[in-house]
Amino acid sequence: MHHEPDQVDEQLRDLVAFMSRGLVDHPEEVAVEIMEAGEDASFELQVHPDDLGHVIGKQGRTARSLRLVLGAAAQKIGRHANLEIAD
Repeated sequence: MHHEPDQVDEQLRDLVAFMSRGLVDHPEEVAVEIMEAGEDASFELQVHPDDLGHVIGKQGRTARSLRLVLGAAAQKIGRHANLEIAD
């Protein structure tokens, strides 16, 4: 079942984009795509190749933190959200 993205999906996407832009050297290259919308949303983050390390972090710590904040924001409104980082 495919859902059209709603305002909440867009807010979650914007949250990921906002956090990611603060971490990278090329904020204009940050793109977040809504892969799956609705209750169990999925997002894909794309950054400049040089910035991949910035959003993943040492041992994936930064990526884990991004996922944690996204998950917490989604959970607050009774949803689940998953974040993939494109390489």
